[in-house]
Amino acid sequence: MSSPALQPRTRVTRIAQEAVDKARLTVVPRVRTRAPRVPFMTLVSLVLVGGIVGLLLFNTSMQQASFTASALEAEADTLAAREQTLRMELDELRNPQRVATEAQAMGMVIPSAPVFLDLETGKTTGVRTPATRENAIQLQPPAPIMPAALAPDPIVVEVPAAPTVEEQAATDPGATGAEPRKNRNR
Repeated sequence: MSSPALQPRTRVTRIAQEAVDKARLTVVPRVRTRAPRVPFMTLVSLVLVGGIVGLLLFNTSMQQASFTASALEAEADTLAAREQTLRMELDELRNPQRVATEAQAMGMVIPSAPVFLDLETGKTTGVRTPATRENAIQLQPPAPIMPAALAPDPIVVEVPAAPTVEEQAATDPGATGAEPRKNRNR
């Protein structure tokens, strides 16, 4: 019979032997398989073509945006210039001197003695006199008379006209320019 101590040892060796048998490597014949190239090349080509088309579309959209931005900037500059022109015209129309001059041209007169109205009491202070053209204050003084030294009388110089061919022929018969022709064939 076997001893109880031997039994686990033979058991271990048998398990080890089975593990070694399972762990043995065997040479497997090499099978060469190539990955199909057509799908890979198609994929790479599609990625490249897609990238180029995407880049072209992006570049085109950026150029269109640039053209639109420059057109809008030009329009903004034009509108800013128009706004400045309109502001200058408005300032000119609001000019008190121009308003007063046009009011005088329409027949309004500036009173020589102003009268003030007190809004709280409703009373006026000052002498109320009607404003007429004779006693109105003039906004524009009369134009100054230019001294004679600055505006001299024009000097007129008459130049005789050159005599015509008929007048020359009447006074000098040989000066008509009709000299006798000489025969050069001799």
